[in-house]
Amino acid sequence: MLTKEDFFKQFKNQSYVEQLKQIPQKFNVVHDEETKTTNITIYGVIGDAWFSDSFSANDIDQALNAAGTNDIVINLNSPGGDAFDGISIFNRLKRHNGKVTIHVDGYACSAASVIAMAADELVMELGSMLMIHEAGSLVWGSKRDMRKEADVLEELEEGIIDIYMTKAKVSREEIREKVDSETWFSAKKAVEIGFANKAEGSEDDELEEPNNIVNSVLDLEQKKNIINELKNTLKPNNQKQEPSPTSTTTVENKGNGSFNLLKKWR
Repeated sequence: MLTKEDFFKQFKNQSYVEQLKQIPQKFNVVHDEETKTTNITIYGVIGDAWFSDSFSANDIDQALNAAGTNDIVINLNSPGGDAFDGISIFNRLKRHNGKVTIHVDGYACSAASVIAMAADELVMELGSMLMIHEAGSLVWGSKRDMRKEADVLEELEEGIIDIYMTKAKVSREEIREKVDSETWFSAKKAVEIGFANKAEGSEDDELEEPNNIVNSVLDLEQKKNIINELKNTLKPNNQKQEPSPTSTTTVENKGNGSFNLLKKWR
């Protein structure tokens, strides 16, 4: 039986292990029939096959069956766990008839990163991280047993990379390299590579005004151009000028143009 300690020893980067161990185990489901939304909290280790205090693909299946066609909102904070449970949960979420939004509240590591790929919209909350790495297991036996297990792990990784490639904006070879080396993504980096749709609190979250807004603020150069146009168009009260069809037409065109520009200057 693989213990939690055995699981965390597989992490090449041990910097975050103590924090990951402190994630409280919590699985909670709330159905809101008024808004047709089901909120699911997934905190802690994944996979009943490994740990007694974890949740499994079976728990998710029951929750989604009860949700019907509700939209799903998942709050995720997990160090990962059983790869096959993670894959099962991914596929079950992908088949759900409703929008799936996943918020990474803290960590989405290992098998939890696979679950995150099922989101129609994946939101990395402020300070959150996502980690992908090689599949691992404990093997006891002969060299033949170990080689056979290595072959199984390689096939498992190919399937997991298939899942990552449903989101990734980079080549399969690059994703494989990141899996082999164990890669930790900040919220911003997760968005850049294509895994996430949004990083909360980043500069990209600021709303951009459309270019065609009429009452937009003009820059300094535009304001100077308007003032110069007004100076050329408006004449002093004591200046006498004989009106002519040509000059009248020119003034009206300039006047209308200046007035339209002034409407934008607010």
